[in-house]
Parts: sequence; structure tokens; C-alpha cells
Amino acid sequence: MKRKRRERNNNILLLHGSNDFCIGLNQILWRKRHRIFSFASGCLLLLFFAVSVFSPPPTANNPFLPLHSLVRKESNLNTVFQVPASGGILDRDLWSLNRSKFYYGCSNASNKFQTSDVNTHPNRYLLISTSGGLNQQRTGIVDSVVAAYILNATLVIPKLDQRSYWKDTSGFAQIFNIDRFISSLSRDVRIIKELPPDGGKPWIPRRMSLPRKCNEKCYLSRVLPVLIKKKAVEIRKFDYRLSNRLETDLQKLRCRVNYHALTFTDHILQMGRLLVERMKMKTKHFIALHLRFEPDMLAFTGCDYGGGEKERKELGAIRKRWKTLHSSNPAKMRRQGRCPLTPEEIGLMLRALGFGRDVHIYVASGEVYGGEERLAPLKALFPNYHSKETIATEEELAPFSKFSGRMAALDFIVCDESDVFVSNNNGNMARMLAGRRKYFGHKPTIRPNAKKLYKLFLARNNLTWDEFASQVRASQIGFMGAPKEVKPSRGEFHENPHSCICEVEGIETTKKQTPEDPHESESNIKDATEGTDEQEDDPDWTEVEYLDNNTKELPDTDNNVSNKQEQPEVEELFSD
Repeated sequence: MKRKRRERNNNILLLHGSNDFCIGLNQILWRKRHRIFSFASGCLLLLFFAVSVFSPPPTANNPFLPLHSLVRKESNLNTVFQVPASGGILDRDLWSLNRSKFYYGCSNASNKFQTSDVNTHPNRYLLISTSGGLNQQRTGIVDSVVAAYILNATLVIPKLDQRSYWKDTSGFAQIFNIDRFISSLSRDVRIIKELPPDGGKPWIPRRMSLPRKCNEKCYLSRVLPVLIKKKAVEIRKFDYRLSNRLETDLQKLRCRVNYHALTFTDHILQMGRLLVERMKMKTKHFIALHLRFEPDMLAFTGCDYGGGEKERKELGAIRKRWKTLHSSNPAKMRRQGRCPLTPEEIGLMLRALGFGRDVHIYVASGEVYGGEERLAPLKALFPNYHSKETIATEEELAPFSKFSGRMAALDFIVCDESDVFVSNNNGNMARMLAGRRKYFGHKPTIRPNAKKLYKLFLARNNLTWDEFASQVRASQIGFMGAPKEVKPSRGEFHENPHSCICEVEGIETTKKQTPEDPHESESNIKDATEGTDEQEDDPDWTEVEYLDNNTKELPDTDNNVSNKQEQPEVEELFSD
């Protein structure tokens, strides 16, 4: 009993000792709690640091193409705008247009159209002086043939503009095939190379001016009386001096001139076709892009391209070359869709439309404002970037390089032969090519819907790529060069030669396609035609005069026959 009592007392003492030890340990831990917590926190931080350093980044296998200007912007969904390297899987062919095979160019005259031997009156000679760059002059040449037909006159080969901004001394025969031009139109209009002498003396034609978009009645009332009296009349600055709205036979004559008779010289054609052949050797299909991002173009528009005060000063100085430009409102211009897209924006639009990184692009452009830095995003999206300077040698281009018109002709040929043509402004070259590509099979011709795209580019960092691409494709409905995309009589006839487009008989071609969004489609058609209703004497928004101090306009020789002094007009510098 004594032993058991002694053992029980020892256990009690041991228990009390353990309790005392625990109490002491708790007291120590409580006093040292701050140091222990700091040590544990440090260990956790070291652990997290080791994981972040030695683990692979989450985007190591990211299939998206990084672009330096596409930055992350925080939102509730933590959206990141990332551009894919591929164009994605689409339910359409990128290189052709649906239903295009059901349409073809048709420009033969009707039985009522009088031939030149019946229509041409003796001793009536029409001379014209063109204005502007190559493609603006082309519109004047085409319309001069129709004007001669209206006046029952013989046309003298037009004089090209050698005094404007481009300072190109080339004559008609140095750019265009003069013999083909005369012979191809021999049944329509009598054309001669020079004005014949008048009784052995040089014939001095009466010089006149005309308002823009003059119709048949205008020519018969303003020009014909003078032509009958003086026998030879020269109309100066002959660009867009003929109405878009003419009877069908006259419109078809326009098409015969533009698409069949007016061709480049053999020398220019050979070099242009060589450039096309070299592009075809690189790839089965290629895009031609008329970038038109030169300093003069940007200065003229008055838009803001993010270059800050330096850009405003540089472009502002160039803008002073035009006499009558009002002060610019960059934000308004961009909202209205009147600003060219930047090279980066063009690249994003093309990727959204389905063109992948492997697509080859031929760029028709002069000096790009901002140089390589400005082009870098486009080249990052489309590294297969070409121009006539990169696919031809300096020696090959030497016969053309000192003449802006001949260099522009080379670009025209490549753009015309491209599988897809993309314009970045609706100027003369874009209009001419759009009409030509419609006439010869409706080849895809993309014109950015800048009014809609502007909003998308502003919001892109709050969208996923799929959302952005889907909205770009919806915005471009009506801007891809498809058949019947633009209503007849809308826009310039050279851009929309509706009278010269025929449908294959016996096949229903007017069945409507189902757009991604019918409301979007209606809205886009309105955008495409907005502002293009013809107003006979209302020039384009870009038409103000380019101030060239080296040239002086000769006065008209007879103020009585000239129309009232017109407002200054542009030599549409921006559009060629």
C-alpha cells in the first residue's frame, strides 16, 4: 500500500512538472511570437520566389504573335488583346468572291451608236490638257474621248500635266501606247496626234475652262457654239469635267477607252509584268497594298497619327502648301472615316479578315511618314513584305525611277494583277483599280470601312481577338469589291462602271447572301455610299488647290467663252 501511494505521488509530481513545462513553453512562445511569425513569412516568400523563377512562364507555348504596340489593359475580365499568327479557319475563300463568276465586263456599242465616219464633223478639233498625277490624268484622257464624241469633233492626243507637284516631263507617247489608242477607237472617235495647220499657218485653239461634272447639255451649250465658230478649242485642267450620269452608250464608250484602248507602252508593260512574275514565283497568291501613308497625304487630311508636337509641326508645315484648306479637326476627320489607317491598323484589319503571317504583300507606296519605325508593326504581322525596289534591281528600275508617272504605272500593273487589292484611301488610283477589277471578273478589292474600324481600334484592348476579328469582318461587309456591292449611279463611274457590267443569262445571280449580321450589312451599305450621291458641281472633299510657286496658270484667251471663275481646285495630290 505504501509503495502504491508513493508511485501515485510521483506521478502527480511528474504531471505537475509537465504542466509547468508546457506553461513555461507557452510563455516563451508568446513573448517571441513576432520573431517567429517574421521567420515563417520569410520562408514562404523565399518559396514563392523559387517557384516563380524556376517554373516555365505561362505563355512559353503561346501560339499568339506578340506585337509591341498591342498592350495589356486591365478590365473586369482581365482581357488581353493578342494577335494570332494565323488567319484562323474561315468558311470562305480569301482569294475570290462568291458569285463573281456570274458577272463580266461588257462595253460593245449598241446599234444606235454612230461610228466616227458618220459622227465626226470636219474642222472641229478638241484639245485637252490633263491635270494631276498619273491616275487623275487617266480620268481626263478617258473622258476626253467621250467629250469629243458629244461635240462631233476630232480629238487631238491629250497633253499630260508636266508642271504640277510630280514634275514629270513624260508625254503621252512615253507612258501610253499611242498607236493602239488611236486604232482601237477608230470606229468611235477620230483621233490625231497633232493639230493640223490652218491654211498653212499654226492653228491657235481657243482656251476654255469648264465646271466639274459637266453633262451633255453643258457641253452642247458652253463648248459647241465656240467650237463651231473657232474650229479648235482647248479645255484646260481636264479632270472630272464630265458627268457620272450619261446615257448607256456613252458610258460604254468610257469603258472601251479605259479598259481596252488606253494601255501602257510595251516597255512599261514588260517591266510591270516582270514584277508580277517575280511575286508569283514567291507565292501562289499575294496582296497588293496601296498604303498611301506619305507625308503629303497625312498633311492634307489634317489627321492625328500619335506623333505628338513633332508630328503636328512637320505635317502642319506641309499643309501650308494648299491655299484654301480650313483648319483641321483631327478627331472629327477620324470619326467620319476620312483618315487613312496606319500601317499597323491595315495589318490588324487584314489579319482579322483571315490573312495569316505567311501571306506575301506587295506595297505600292512612296516615302512612308515615320519610316521603318512606322512600318515595323505591319512587317511584324506580315514579314513577307515586298515593293518594286525589293524585287527589282536598281539597274532594272533606272529607266523609270526619275519619272513619277512611269513608276506609278509599274505599281498600277502589279496592283491590277494581284489576287487581292487593298486601298488605304479612296483616291484616283484606288478608284481606277476598283472599277477595272470589277470589269475584269470582280477580283477582291478591299477598301477599309474607316468609319467603323476607327471605333474598333479604340476599343481593341478591351476585346478578345475573336471579338475584335468578328466585328472587323462585320464592318467590312460591303467594302470587299463583291458584285452589286454599290448601287448603280453611286460614286464615280470610274470606280463603279455599272453600265459595263453584265450578268450571265439564265442563272439567278441576285439571290442575297446571309450576312453575319443583317443590320450590320445595311449599315455598311449606307457607309459605303454615304456622300457619294452625285452633286454635279460639288467637288470631292479633298479638292483645293495645291500651291506650286514654280508654275503660273496662263489666262484664258477669251473671257467671254470661259465659264465664271471657278474656285481653286486641287491637283488631287493625295490621291495618286
